Order: sequence, then C-alpha cells, then structure tokens
Amino acid sequence: MNRKNRKLSARGAQVVRETKETRIRVEVDLDGPVCSNVHTGIGFFDHMLDQIARHAALDLTIEAQGDLHIDAHHTVEDVGITLGQAVAQALGDKSGIARFGHAYVPLDEALSRVVIDFSGRPALVWQVAFKRAMVGEFDLDLVHEFFQGFVNHAQVTLHVDNLRGDNAHHQCETVFKAFARALRMAVRLDPDAGGAVPSTKGTL
Repeated sequence: MNRKNRKLSARGAQVVRETKETRIRVEVDLDGPVCSNVHTGIGFFDHMLDQIARHAALDLTIEAQGDLHIDAHHTVEDVGITLGQAVAQALGDKSGIARFGHAYVPLDEALSRVVIDFSGRPALVWQVAFKRAMVGEFDLDLVHEFFQGFVNHAQVTLHVDNLRGDNAHHQCETVFKAFARALRMAVRLDPDAGGAVPSTKGTL
C-alpha cells in the first residue's frame, strides 16, 4: 500500500532529513491507526522501531537510506533526530497533553524503566549496561545515540534505566518498549487539562 499520500490527523507530521551521509523520511501520526512501516536497512533496529509504533500506539513510517557500507551509526542517530523532530511538530505547542509519562516493562529476566517529560529542556539520563556489545551485527552503543538524537530534537527530558537483565536482546527490547509506553502516556490528550499547556509558565 502506498502510504505517502494519505492524510494525517491534526497531530501528525512528516519530516525529511537529508545529509551527505543519510536520507531519512519520518511520518508520525499520534492519533492515526496503529501501524508500522519501517525500513532502515538494519534488521534489529527495524524490530526495535516496530516496538515503538506498536506500544506507543502510533501510525509510524520511517524510510532511511544511509552509508551502511561504513557502519550503522549515522543512520541510527539520524533516525532518532528525525523522529524527535516529527514528534515535536506533531505536538505543536503541547496544549492539552499529559506531558509526563512513565513505564516499567519486563521481558523474561530483563526489566527496564523509562520516564519522560515533554519539558522543552533536552536531557538524557542513561543507566543501561548491556551484557554484551552486539546483538547479531547491531552495535548496542548505537541505542544511546538514537535516544540522544530523539531527546535533543523532541526537546524532552528522558530517564532510561535497565534495572536488570542477562540477555542483551531482552535488555534492549525492554528499553524500547518502556520508552514507547511512556511516550504513549505523555502525548495523550488529558481530558482534565481543559486544553491548557501543562506548565505554570504557560509554555513548554
């Protein structure tokens, strides 16, 4: 199905980022049907991005072409940047959103906690020690780079803690699922907010 010409909801956005290293197109709809159409050329990363779409209840398209003949670093980081930009655009001035979100997610022996605040102040606190450096051919150091890119461009405060885990795949998957669930909570429209920006300053 050709998804490029479909109509986005009021809380949808499309961002294209082009550099000499990558070309990334991200389309996100916070209120669309839950759907994932992700193609980065990096199998394990696609699997993790699918977790975001499913557990954050997003309509998410990500198309990425990058210099994978060098390594996956530029592609993974730039997807994080572009996704952050798209979420920020979709939220606009953040009127009426819950703003804060948190989640604990287990997968067998692994357990992760993620807390997010759409504060307008980029900050990443990262307490994740993977039990090994790679999952297949995917360098797990790049997970931090993805979230750093997202944080900087969505302008959120994000705390990520892997509380336990022996299997690096499980550790990583719980991080992405917990992030998605926290994101889902934070961007939802709060029926008690009266459409106001959730800050005493009146802006975020």
